Amino acid sequence: MSTVRIEPLLHHSPLRHTSLDRARGFLFSPSSLNLRCHFASKKLHSIGRSIASVSSLGYLISEQRGRRSVAAIRASSSDTAVVETTSRSEDDDVIFKQNFPVERIDKAEGKIYVRLKQGKEDNWELSVGCSLPGKWILHWGVSYVGDTGSEWDQPPEDMRPPGSVAIKDYAIETPLGKLSEGDSFHEVTINLNLESSVAALNFVLKDEETGAWYQHKGRDFKVPLLDDVPDDGNLIGSKKGFGALGNLSNIVVKPDEPSADVLEKGKSSSGSTTTKERKGLEEFYEEMPISKHVAGDNSVSVTARKCPETSKNIVSIETDLSGDVTVHWGVCKNGSKKWEIPAEPYPEETSLFKNKALRTRLQRKDDGDGSFGLFSLDGELEGLCFVLKLNESTWLNNRGEDFYVPFLTSTSLPAESEAAQVSEKTPKTNQEVSESGFTDEIITEIRNLAIDISSHKNQKTNVKEVQVNILQEIEKLAAEAYSIFRSTTPTFTPESVLEAEVEEPEIKISSGTGTGFEILCQGFNWESHKSGRWYQELQEKADELASLGFTVLWLPPPTESVSPEGYMPKDLYNLNSRYGTIDELKETVKKFHKVGIKVLGDAVLNHRCAHFKNSNGVWNLFGGRLNWDDRAVVADDPHFQGRGNKSSGDNFHAAPNIDHSQDFVRKDIKEWLCWMREEVGYDGWRLDFVRGFWGGYVKDYMDASKPYFAVGEYWDSLSYTYGEMDYNQDAHRQRIVDWINATSGAAGAFDVTTKGILHTVLQKCEYWRLSDPQGKPPGVVGWWPSRAVTFIENHDTGSTQGHWRFPGGKEMQGYAYILTHPGTPAVFFDHIYSDYRSEIASLLSLRNRQKLHCRSEVNIVKSERDVYAAIIDEKVAMKIGPGHYEPPSGSQNWSVAVEGRDYKVWETS
Repeated sequence: MSTVRIEPLLHHSPLRHTSLDRARGFLFSPSSLNLRCHFASKKLHSIGRSIASVSSLGYLISEQRGRRSVAAIRASSSDTAVVETTSRSEDDDVIFKQNFPVERIDKAEGKIYVRLKQGKEDNWELSVGCSLPGKWILHWGVSYVGDTGSEWDQPPEDMRPPGSVAIKDYAIETPLGKLSEGDSFHEVTINLNLESSVAALNFVLKDEETGAWYQHKGRDFKVPLLDDVPDDGNLIGSKKGFGALGNLSNIVVKPDEPSADVLEKGKSSSGSTTTKERKGLEEFYEEMPISKHVAGDNSVSVTARKCPETSKNIVSIETDLSGDVTVHWGVCKNGSKKWEIPAEPYPEETSLFKNKALRTRLQRKDDGDGSFGLFSLDGELEGLCFVLKLNESTWLNNRGEDFYVPFLTSTSLPAESEAAQVSEKTPKTNQEVSESGFTDEIITEIRNLAIDISSHKNQKTNVKEVQVNILQEIEKLAAEAYSIFRSTTPTFTPESVLEAEVEEPEIKISSGTGTGFEILCQGFNWESHKSGRWYQELQEKADELASLGFTVLWLPPPTESVSPEGYMPKDLYNLNSRYGTIDELKETVKKFHKVGIKVLGDAVLNHRCAHFKNSNGVWNLFGGRLNWDDRAVVADDPHFQGRGNKSSGDNFHAAPNIDHSQDFVRKDIKEWLCWMREEVGYDGWRLDFVRGFWGGYVKDYMDASKPYFAVGEYWDSLSYTYGEMDYNQDAHRQRIVDWINATSGAAGAFDVTTKGILHTVLQKCEYWRLSDPQGKPPGVVGWWPSRAVTFIENHDTGSTQGHWRFPGGKEMQGYAYILTHPGTPAVFFDHIYSDYRSEIASLLSLRNRQKLHCRSEVNIVKSERDVYAAIIDEKVAMKIGPGHYEPPSGSQNWSVAVEGRDYKVWETS
């Protein structure tokens, strides 16, 4: 038997990289041969005159006279690896093979530029551009001569570029266009009207892909067109002496509601004063750095083989992730998925992590496109568990679970079936993943450290330094655990939530669900305040609404408000509003209680209108019983000069955003909510604009006021690509689920995701969108149904506002969907008192009769281009769309309960 060395074999063989290697997406290099359990040197004993190359799993693939054979490498007593060639399929020894998609967020950096230049015939042009890809929108307005404060107004008509859209009466939105095909730069140019009384142009830049808004130093960009425009630190223009303007901050604003004190401005005005002040106008060009987070799609490919000679499990992990990738791993045995450390030897560049796991840095591929690694593990082990670590704050896992590689025997099911079985058997929730991995060990360490602090306190010596060190260690451990938790996508898997909910009692009253059988009626529209006696009008409808089957009524905001609709609250303890007096409100609540209907108050907690100006002329001082000063206003609100902490959410554009991190603010709000419960008799809350503050504060408020039912309005944009709605809306519903989770489930949330998907489904006849890739409903109702409040219209989206009106003539298809599916359905007041009344009444009766509830089980049986059909709790069947569907005949006797235009609902008799 002759001996050959591996290195010349690899470097000189014309078949060094086989087709098998290329199929796996990487080229194997000599430096990656770290399978110490298979061979201890680089010598090989070969049989015959075959030309061999090393595969990615510790085998030699040889090409001999047109025939492929596999040579197993085994250890020998002479410090060599013996190669025995046998004719076998390269997949004979595969026990697991799967490609896992992973999502990560990359940071892209670019620039925003602003250019003012003089065009032809003394015309001036202002251009705003961005070098990053995206769907960029310029959200802008102007300040006129004589304006005070930071409020915007709309510009003259002749300054608005084509494609501009008016946002109420205070702003314009104009899309940026590409400078040329294939160019990453986007730009918009505004032709300035210098004959008007415009003193300055204000703007922020919005990226519709991410929903982020970019401002300058926490304020609007401001381009002065006159010499005497006040400088608030946000002026743009070289003539003002500004150089580089520093970093931008991401601020999200809500442009849907106008400031209550916006004044009408003239379209244009000219005069000597304006002309004189513009003499100093100069051309300039300025750039500012910008960064955005972009989702990147990558994958992790895992293949496991059973070595027939040594019975070792050989695992190949390959990924196209860039940069250094570390595998944080452990093994499983004895029927448990608890991580354990295997016996040596380990792959190169492996280190021990706190005696709980191993960390192995993957090796870079030759072409630099990703990395890979090989792991040789004992044949008696049951599996390999791992997560990927990119850096100290970025961890990747398998959609909330550890990556799991089962070591099954070659006589088991095929790889695809095994993968499916593994998917069913893997842990269902993040908590279980944590327990099966290593985060539970972190929790144990934190507890032990806390005990250490307690023990040191009992000592008489000065141990302050020791305690500080312990606290710092706790902080590090907590940060590591949190980074692992935040890497989970989605935070709640559909299976985990459904499994947890099945274990709950059938009827359990909690603020996030009520009894679970609630049906909500929105008891007003955008015009209801105009009657001046809305509370009295509702009292007259109480018996009627109760007979229809509603269990909860949502009333409009009750407080004194700058806007008549109530959403710009001022004095929270003044409950005399445009809807009626406080006494009429109390009578209305009592009336609905008599007919068995609970009542929700509309609580606007994110913002509050001030009573007084500060020394700078900014409205941020409050009066009434809650006479807060500017410490109650968040510091990063760009318009109201707050002295509080930074906002815990997104800023609302039109009023001071309240800082809920202040103890005195939370104390006052909790007292107010409890007073409303006792004084008025409210049973719960509809919470306005909850994007503006952390859900943990909501939990605090719910714990204090103990509502029967609570629901938050978390409304932001769905995902679109070039104007077309994306099929996958997981990122959108994830944001809503994250907010609900932050409240610890103490409040539900309106299922904006489902409403948006229904829009596209009905407008384009694309009913296939109503089933997600897992065969579940694609909205929040598919992930956390008990906390999803489904709706098709409300006072903002419909009524006379019409911000996002449901497709006309198709409303009953929407109600056929939400009134038969899980979640808590909400019906809009305008629809109850319309031509749809009798059909809605029939669906309400069906839901109550069949006892459908927020956790009902949905079986989607058809989701095609022109029809969607589902069976709910095995006792209600429904279909929407022009296509055909009939429930299956069999042991169940189906009869038609309700039908109308393009929808039909059956029930079992």
